[in-house]
Amino acid sequence: MEDFLFPFVAKFNEYLSNYILVFLLVGVGVWYSIKTKFVQLRCFKSGLKNMFGEINIFDKSHPHSMSSFQALSTAIAAQVGTGNIVGASGAILVGGPGAIFWMWVIAFFGMATIYAEATLAIKTRIIEPNGKIKGGPVYYITTAFNGRFGKVLACFFSVAIILALGFMGCMVQSNSIACCMETAFHIKPWIMGILLVVICGIIFIGGIKRLALVVEKVVPFMALFFIIGGLVILGARIQYIPETFYMIFKYAFMPQAIIGGSFGYAIKQAISQGAKRGLFSNEAGMGSTPHAHALANVKNPHTQGTVAMIGVFVDTFVILTLNALIVISTLYTQDGALSNGYTEAVMNILNKTNLVQTAFGTIFGNSIGAIFVAICLFFFAFSTILSWNLFGKINVNYLFGKAHNRTVELIYIIISLCFIMTGSLISSDFVWELTDMFNNLMVIPNAIALFALTKVVVKIAETQGE
Repeated sequence: MEDFLFPFVAKFNEYLSNYILVFLLVGVGVWYSIKTKFVQLRCFKSGLKNMFGEINIFDKSHPHSMSSFQALSTAIAAQVGTGNIVGASGAILVGGPGAIFWMWVIAFFGMATIYAEATLAIKTRIIEPNGKIKGGPVYYITTAFNGRFGKVLACFFSVAIILALGFMGCMVQSNSIACCMETAFHIKPWIMGILLVVICGIIFIGGIKRLALVVEKVVPFMALFFIIGGLVILGARIQYIPETFYMIFKYAFMPQAIIGGSFGYAIKQAISQGAKRGLFSNEAGMGSTPHAHALANVKNPHTQGTVAMIGVFVDTFVILTLNALIVISTLYTQDGALSNGYTEAVMNILNKTNLVQTAFGTIFGNSIGAIFVAICLFFFAFSTILSWNLFGKINVNYLFGKAHNRTVELIYIIISLCFIMTGSLISSDFVWELTDMFNNLMVIPNAIALFALTKVVVKIAETQGE
């Protein structure tokens, strides 16, 4: 069955991501940038202020909510995953260094998209008498479309995100962890799987409060760890930094000079890889991070909208860009393995998975470079599992949790842990394709609702924005 379905699912994903979702998500970003008078520029400073003003210990009087910073940390945990390392490297390898320029362009417009998502998440959430918060895309989807159509769209979104993130997404993340830890530290996959199940199980059962306490500490640490290591690499290659930026801008418009082929083919690869990898790295418009922002203990939707923009900035303009600069400055400059173009001998050795390991290994040495990347991948993937599980659980409660909320949550947690354990033991390209397919499908109802609620977002941006 898998052999039969795999090519169809893969082809469906290719057409959906290349010809529908990229244009749809870019369109939402450009639309909201214009409609909000470029809120990502006007309110960037206030977003930083709102974020740093909310760094505090979890408020025990609100066990069902998060501080604004904790909500942002949860969102960044979902955004900054293995895609920031493997995804960025894949984009550079396929589209050339110029793909990073298009990632920047996409992220700039994506900041307006995620402002809209977070704003609507706060605006349409439901706070029950006991303080429990219900929020996320399903609530603004049903606000945008009353009646059966809205319910169908919301249910479609919920099923897609549960399968894509809650189950199969966590499975592929645990597989990444198991593989990199075995390579770097020779830890058996089954041992890593058991450790993940135990740690994740303790956090999952602890609910929102425990998850928030973990991610607000893990996310700043993992970001700082990667940034420090990356700056060491760039410091050692500092003489190549001007050339690195030159290559990014040059090959954004002349990619055929490095990846070969005709100009039309090369420019398509550069733009599509930059757009695709950028969109699915920062997740703006996908409908995942609004779940975290809906839980923020804030009253003003605009406030959380500006904080959400910082998440895209950190994901793309800081972490993903740092990784890209490392890869380009070590491998594409004059003494790098790819300085002479994509020769067959080099391409038989390098691929998107080990490209970044090779880059770090040029300065740290192969062994230490592999260990450093493995540690980064562990924290990136682990934090993503935590956030994705929460997003899935919120939608499980929306679909099935009306009467037996705790029982439904427990069943969902057990199934999720089974997927995490299975992922650590086996790797399946078919599971990756299914994850991508449901990930792609959940974008459609979310993007439709974002367009439909333009007036609501614009009014908030005009009346509450600075």
